Amino acid sequence: MFKKAVEAKSHQRLSGADRKKLRRTVRNRLPLLTDELLDAILPPKVEITLSKFQNRVLVYSIEGGCPMFFDIDGRGTEIFPTVFALWEAPEMLPSFMLKGGEVSRYVLGGADLMFPGILIPPQGFPSFSAGQIWAVKVPGNLAPIAVGCTTMSSEEALKAGLRGKALRITHYYRDFLWESAEGHYVPNAGFMENVVMEDPSYLASGSVEEISDSSAGPQTSTEIEGESDDVNNIGPSTSITDAKNDTEEHLVGTMNELNLSDDVSANEANTDKQNILSPEEVDALLDQCLLQAFHTTLKEKDLPIPGSTLWANHVLPCRPSGLTLDIKKSSHKKLSKWLQSKASAGMISVKEDKHKKEIVLISVNRSHPDYKSFKPEKKKAEVSESPGERSTGQAQSEKMLEIIEVYKPSIHNSAIFASVGEDKGNLYTASEATDVVFRYIEKENLVKPANKSMVVLDPILCDALFKGAIKKGSAYPSEIHKKDVGSTFVGRMQPNHVVMRGGGEPVVRKGAVKPVQIMTERRQGNKKVTKVTGMETFLIDPDSFGSELQKKFACSTSVGELPGKKGYEVLIQGGVIDNLARYMVEHYGVPKRYIEVLDKTRK
Repeated sequence: MFKKAVEAKSHQRLSGADRKKLRRTVRNRLPLLTDELLDAILPPKVEITLSKFQNRVLVYSIEGGCPMFFDIDGRGTEIFPTVFALWEAPEMLPSFMLKGGEVSRYVLGGADLMFPGILIPPQGFPSFSAGQIWAVKVPGNLAPIAVGCTTMSSEEALKAGLRGKALRITHYYRDFLWESAEGHYVPNAGFMENVVMEDPSYLASGSVEEISDSSAGPQTSTEIEGESDDVNNIGPSTSITDAKNDTEEHLVGTMNELNLSDDVSANEANTDKQNILSPEEVDALLDQCLLQAFHTTLKEKDLPIPGSTLWANHVLPCRPSGLTLDIKKSSHKKLSKWLQSKASAGMISVKEDKHKKEIVLISVNRSHPDYKSFKPEKKKAEVSESPGERSTGQAQSEKMLEIIEVYKPSIHNSAIFASVGEDKGNLYTASEATDVVFRYIEKENLVKPANKSMVVLDPILCDALFKGAIKKGSAYPSEIHKKDVGSTFVGRMQPNHVVMRGGGEPVVRKGAVKPVQIMTERRQGNKKVTKVTGMETFLIDPDSFGSELQKKFACSTSVGELPGKKGYEVLIQGGVIDNLARYMVEHYGVPKRYIEVLDKTRK
């Protein structure tokens, strides 16, 4: 719905009568939303702004604040809360829990939620009907990441073997609606750029119990005997503070109707194992994950790093598969005390940020005996496919596309590569190039002693980053922040890209990736024609592509060569611009960021 930028046609304030009508519509649409929660989201004395978009979507925002609700058909029958509203009152909707934070990458990439990605609680599968509004959460984080409509009922889902699309996503964190909000924000440190993980503040403060094994929703008719008495259901009148301190409502279902997969049983077994670990064993597990992170994911360029970010981005991803890593079950009880104990042992150096009241990791002692003696593990990808799935995957692999943006050292920074023994003629990804420049910084000891977040520029590094980019008469900088080193260094290299399709030979091309251009225009009165250019960049044969589109859209197509032998152009009769863009993403795997769409028929 908000995957691409759409400008609003008009903005207007709602009158008192329209505000009352909006509140009635929202209450009817969201039965779990109480008057108290609605007042917190739409304060009675605050002005509400209505934004009308070209695609008929209506967005209701707090004046000077964030959008809270949106109507996808403009008639009040399809009104949804935004993530900003859900962060204010997460209990207003039932929610599906993802199997892990990594699954959120697909949702934040614009994909709909599939049943295999949903974590099924031990109490059973939730009950729902088709067309209901549900939110999406990740384990260990109370704040929803997306909202959408169910595509089928729970009975239909069970009959289908819990396969296929579960939720048609209408809005998600980091889509255009979120980005367009003035002063957009994230609810906690678990919300990162491309993924949402556990909220580290819950783990550090101990304010929330295990919520990764629960998801809120209506109960089914059958209850499970012997259910634990300490499970607190969140009702419509429960406050936001109580919701954060209590676990979410456990859903009860008929277990005989549901065949849980082997991975769920394995997760339960691992959870039982975690529950019987002694504090000393949890301490050892924490140290193992920390050393694994130091060896595999945490780079010098990441330092200094807040303790909560270290926990969420590096320590948690290094825990053994299926195990829950809980700092509260260790002898340290708190994240800050654990890191301070490691600092006392000489493994790391830390300091306390008095403004944010958080501990910060400054440096890692990579000559420490524990660091040197530790052997990092290589995680094996666990893949379990049925023969039918395997054959389907083989058929789809022929259409799979992989694009890698790589860079070649230029005359400006080739001396850096030579200094650390890297070949100046090779191609490097952005992360590999960043590692090269930080290896040079570490080799020359250029980190500023008084401020570990700053890098002192020697003549070679200064030329690599700024020679030719500084205006005459201006002084060259003497130092640079660590976070700016990588992007500045990569920006001085020569862009290239590698394209592979279906496991075939990789094709290396100079320059940045040129996008596919899809344009619709009018010809001969009111007739529309859609033109596609640039498909060769993604190893799509124009003739085969034109034949496929002819069958797909039941229309005539033609293929012609562009002037100057600059590629080919495919012409399709009719205005199929939106369907064609979606078809190229789903069928050919072309990333949406590499598709440019222009409709000249719209005024």
